[in-house]
Amino acid sequence: MNNHHEELITILYAEDNPQDSELALRSLKRHNLTNQVKLVRDGEEALEYLYATGRYEDRDKTHLPSLILLDLKMPKVDGIEVLRKVRSEENTKMIPVVILTSSAEEKDIVESYKLGVNSYVVKPFEFDKFSDVASEIGFYWVLVNQSIIR
Repeated sequence: MNNHHEELITILYAEDNPQDSELALRSLKRHNLTNQVKLVRDGEEALEYLYATGRYEDRDKTHLPSLILLDLKMPKVDGIEVLRKVRSEENTKMIPVVILTSSAEEKDIVESYKLGVNSYVVKPFEFDKFSDVASEIGFYWVLVNQSIIR
C-alpha cells in the first residue's frame, strides 16, 4: 500500500554534494516542488529506491518518480551506471532523466546521450545561476513537460 509521502515523490534527486543538493532543493521550493523530492546520496541508493531493494525494499515499486535528476560523479555507483540501468529496464526506461553535473567533459556528454538521457546540464559555478538552472529544470520537467510517468 502506498504511503502518503511516497505518493508525493515526483523527483528522484541523486546528488552526493550537500551544498549542491541544498541549493537545488531551495530552488525547487520556488515552485513548491520540495515536498515531492526524494534526495539520495549516491547511485547505489538511487537504484535501491527505483527498484525497491535494500533499504527501500518496502517501497511500492509501482510508484515511480516522474523525473530523475542525476549527478554523474557519485560514490558507489556513478550516474552513467544508474542511467544505463534505468534505460535497460522496461518499467523505468520512460522516466525522463536529466544529468545535472559539474562535468563538461565531452566523453560524459556523449555517453549520456548514447544511453538515452533527456537533458545534460552542467552546473553553473555561480550561486544565482545554479539556483536558476535547478528551478527551471524542476519547473519544466515536472510542471510543463507532458510525461508518460505521472
